[in-house]
Parts: sequence; structure tokens; C-alpha cells
Amino acid sequence: LMPAKKTETSSFEEALNELEALVESMEQGELPLEESLKSFERGIALTRTCQQALKAAEQKVEILSRNALDAQPEPFDSEH
Repeated sequence: LMPAKKTETSSFEEALNELEALVESMEQGELPLEESLKSFERGIALTRTCQQALKAAEQKVEILSRNALDAQPEPFDSEH
């Protein structure tokens, strides 16, 4: 069996959950400096991932909205 392909939504949610966990651990202030720096770097990467996922979602919504507005009504065929 092949593993299911990750969707943008699941990737976004995973990144957001990991980011929240990182922020929580950093806020407790108990991490050594080196760990805090690593967590900060990871947080920046996760933030970029989330921003990219949101941008992709916005573009999809814009395309779908544009297509819905531009769509011409189709004639109703009562013979079928």
C-alpha cells in the first residue's frame, strides 16, 4: 500500500500545530539558548510553510470565485 499523499490542508494543520508547540515551549523559558535558537529557526520555516499554504488557498478561492462569476447559465434540456 502506498501512503496517502498529504494534502495542503493537512500540511498546513501539522505545521501550525508544531508551531504552536514550539511557541509554548519557548514561552516557558526553560530551553537552553542553543535549543531556543533551533526552535526559533524551525518556527520561521513553519511560518513560511503556513504562509505558502494560505497563499495557495487564497489563489484557489479567487480562481473558483472568478470561474463561478464568469460561468454562463446552461440551457435546461427538458427532453432528458
